[in-house]
Amino acid sequence: MKYLFFLCALSTPVSADTVVAARTLPAQTLIMAEDVILRDQNIPGSVQDPAEIIGMEAKVALYAGRPIRPRDVGYPAVVERNQIITLHYESSGLMISTEGRALGRAGPGELIRVMNISSRSTVTALIGADGAGYVSR
Repeated sequence: MKYLFFLCALSTPVSADTVVAARTLPAQTLIMAEDVILRDQNIPGSVQDPAEIIGMEAKVALYAGRPIRPRDVGYPAVVERNQIITLHYESSGLMISTEGRALGRAGPGELIRVMNISSRSTVTALIGADGAGYVSR
């Protein structure tokens, strides 16, 4: 009987807050504390703590009153489209560095396509916090 009560207690819904945009924010906008509000709703898949996204950048337009999902925001871009960046490739202790042209805009931890300026080949690079692209096989 004790276990039955425990299982029933777990199935009771728990109230949670959802973070929504206080105003419409265009893509590439840095999110500030005044740009978001908490709504007393539980919307699955949405951000529940404003501290998680304050200081992040909107990847898509965020519309006023609509919930914000984790995939709608990301770290602020450190690489802009057409920017010349350093590409690093490391394999078996050998490191090769060259210049590349970013074919997209990205923040740290994101994958983008980069054209190697020397060979004109396109590779996929993971962008580091330093703005360099890291290529692996």
